[in-house]
Amino acid sequence: MTILTGFEGPHMGIRVVKTAVAAIAAIYTAYYLGLQPPLSAGILAILGVEVTRKKGLRSAFNRFLASVLGLFFASLIFTVLGFHYWVLAIFILTTFPVLARVQLKEGVLTSSVIVFHLFDHKGVDVHIIGNEIMLLLAGLGWATFINLIYMPKEEEELYAKRAEVEGNFSAIFREMSLTLRNPSHVWDGSQLLTAQRAIEAGEALAVRHRENRLMIANAPYWSTYFEMRRQQLDTIQQMLVELALIYEKWPQGEQIAELLEGLSEYVKAEVYLGKSEQRVFELTVSFRQMELPRTREEFEIRAALLKLLHEVDRYLIIAKRLKKKKAEAEESKLETV
Repeated sequence: MTILTGFEGPHMGIRVVKTAVAAIAAIYTAYYLGLQPPLSAGILAILGVEVTRKKGLRSAFNRFLASVLGLFFASLIFTVLGFHYWVLAIFILTTFPVLARVQLKEGVLTSSVIVFHLFDHKGVDVHIIGNEIMLLLAGLGWATFINLIYMPKEEEELYAKRAEVEGNFSAIFREMSLTLRNPSHVWDGSQLLTAQRAIEAGEALAVRHRENRLMIANAPYWSTYFEMRRQQLDTIQQMLVELALIYEKWPQGEQIAELLEGLSEYVKAEVYLGKSEQRVFELTVSFRQMELPRTREEFEIRAALLKLLHEVDRYLIIAKRLKKKKAEAEESKLETV
């Protein structure tokens, strides 16, 4: 557990500004209400600022509940054992495991802040408990408010990552097409690594995007999209394994090269047209109608070409599944309007 979690990354500046605003607002609120000490409300606000709206709401609720439970246990322990420093160890040993057991361990810090205030007062009464509860409401309340009113928008970044992935996929298909036409063609494969990094970054953005959308029906689309691209990248890597076995130019290789050229364009299409799928079917049928190979070399190359075609078909099936999910998401969105 670290207080600075979430302050790293491209949105660090925004997170710091949000934290500063929440802390100052909480301190002034506590000062205006006469709460003691008002600076503690700022500390609670700092702990409550999160990277997404949903996480902020969960965090605020868990921290508040953990602090109330901590106050309850601390009141009992201090009343029975007194206000001695060693009693704090008893509180930690008994309360922290309970908070962890009930899935409230993220509220350990806020609970500790409140309980240590209670210890500093050397007494347990309604006024002191009320003061601590109000500090919690001021600190976590402002943190939640700031979390809800502003979060960085990921749409532009998501579209940029999608364009990056699709651009790399397109380049990969073009290179594969060139290799089928000229087996001596040299390609460094850099687009594979770039596409993988873009997919990983897109998946992380998609999670944050979903966590920041409280009431949007099709928010999971981006996660589905990048998961599809990850699966398709696996099929592309398998295509390259088969492509490496094709060491001679072959007529069927020319036909598959044309298919891959088409994929390099269709990869950016919003709607699944099914043209490539139909072409894969036609090529598969033509393979089955060919005469049997006459030489070992012909057998190996034709087998690799057929496996390559099967991987292309698997790639298209994955795309078809996503288009179906996207259509269902759009229908769901319309139904909720």
